[in-house]
Amino acid sequence: MTSTALITGASNGIGLELAHIHAQHGDNLVLVARSKDKLNDLKQQLESKHNVKVTVIAADLSKPDSAEYVFTRTEALGLHIDILVNNAGIGGHGKFHERDLSAEQTMMQLNIVTLTDLSHYYLQGMVERNRGKILNISSTASFMPGPLQAVYYATKAFVTSFSQAIAEEVKDKNITVTALCPGTVATGFVEAGDLQGVDAWKNAKSAHSVALCGYKAMQKGQLIAFNEAPLKFMLNWVIPLLPRKTVLKISRQFMEKSGN
Repeated sequence: MTSTALITGASNGIGLELAHIHAQHGDNLVLVARSKDKLNDLKQQLESKHNVKVTVIAADLSKPDSAEYVFTRTEALGLHIDILVNNAGIGGHGKFHERDLSAEQTMMQLNIVTLTDLSHYYLQGMVERNRGKILNISSTASFMPGPLQAVYYATKAFVTSFSQAIAEEVKDKNITVTALCPGTVATGFVEAGDLQGVDAWKNAKSAHSVALCGYKAMQKGQLIAFNEAPLKFMLNWVIPLLPRKTVLKISRQFMEKSGN
């Protein structure tokens, strides 16, 4: 049976790779991002290469009510979303009290509110049809506080917690919810989040490898997916046993920029 996946932040990075992976299975797509031109280029590529149907919705998901706009568009087109991929997200570097508050609010809107809204809208149909999958792109950052990225880490903690909670709620409806928790990934996230010079990104994994890990985990219905075994071990078995001040120190060092 052909499925339709809605992917946010589909114009680049993990979202772009997930679009290619889903299309390779011969399944249809709804692509959402700000750049209509990039989405249309991707639409042409996927439709010509994989003979799938791709719908483009240009929307700035950092704006309030953007989730409702996307949902209304898909409803008007008569599209049933079988797979929801909440990939769109942004970060930001610096001490919380020194950062622009509006930038933090935009981050919370995109990373938390829009993700929550889209999940609520599309879960309704999934429950009615008694099937569906949600893949939320979270982060290993969700497992600890993040000095110098305080709000970003906190938003991802929400995503990982929220994903597991609703997964339990809808498990009897043949619906799975997966939180993908990668480490550093080679995408435009570094430039967009002012993370140049942070040593953690020197060994960033490819967006394709992370996307493939997440897609496979989603298909299996896993609750949490890590793309790196050492990080999984560290976060599950080491970090929880350390004193909180030690965790904070390690987390801050991880986000320090070279020369600071």
